[in-house]
This record gives sequence, structure tokens and C-alpha cells, in this order.
Amino acid sequence: MEAKTSGKHKFFKDSGMTFKEVYDFAFKDSFIPIIKNLAKELKEDSFMEILKRAAYEAALQEGQNEAKDRPNNDFANFTAWARDSINFWKHFLTLDIVEDTDKAFEIKVTECLYAKTFRENDAGDIGYVTICHPDYAFCQGFNPKIKMIRTKTLMQGDDCCNHRWIWEE
Repeated sequence: MEAKTSGKHKFFKDSGMTFKEVYDFAFKDSFIPIIKNLAKELKEDSFMEILKRAAYEAALQEGQNEAKDRPNNDFANFTAWARDSINFWKHFLTLDIVEDTDKAFEIKVTECLYAKTFRENDAGDIGYVTICHPDYAFCQGFNPKIKMIRTKTLMQGDDCCNHRWIWEE
């Protein structure tokens, strides 16, 4: 029997969990241990490469799907998606927009709940290949003319993440 109260399906009710508690539940208590155990069972280096490729392909598809949901897949729509997403991202990232022009969009991330969760659980390598590296694929899926440049990630121990997307004509 489905529990329905106050007209809202139970799946859409507030769980009462903080973002930190959600990340611990989803990553610390489940995803990270599963991936670590798989890495032990398989050759770790080759497993991480397979995981990296799989995450990249999934993000490429996600970018293509996001582009389909927009009026078109130009740079203005990509940066509009990013600006719209910031309202959600603010719950698990501390970031500033560094540049926002017709040809470049850059953010600097100084706190990241993904990086905190993965690094605290000695899984920064897993976090990088599943969370950070796929960022390159997402923008390529959205439009191959969008190039992402990033030289630092919190996940890899840097002091920030410097995401920069440029429109290449």
C-alpha cells in the first residue's frame, strides 16, 4: 500500500536529511565501498581506466540529453544552463563566477561536498574519474564547439577547481 498524505507522493516528501547526510548515504556508505571492492577484485589500474571511460560516456550522453532540452545547443544556452544550475550547486559547492562573456564562462570552486566526501574516505581517485573528469564530456555532448579547461581540482588536492568553458568557432 502506498503512503499518501497531504496530496504529495511519499517519493517527493522532504527526507529531513542535509546535503552532507545525503552524500554520506549515497557515496560514503554505498558507492565508495562498492567501487573500492571492485578495484581490489580487478586489476586496479585497468579498472580505474574502465570506470573513467564509462563515466565519460555517461556524461557525454547526459550533455546530449541536456542540449535536446534547450532551444538550441549554442554557448548562450550552455551558460544559461550553468547559471540556472548554480542555484542547485550552491548547496554542495562554494563558487564564484570569474568570467561570463559571449565566448568564455569560468567558475572558481573553493568548497565541494563531492571532494570532501571522497577525499575523507581515501577515494579521491574514484571521485576524480567518476565526478570530475566527466565534466569534459558533458560540455562536448552539449556542443563539440565548447571546450572545458581545468588545471586544478579540489578532488586532487588543489586549493580550488577552476572550470573554464570556451566557445571555439
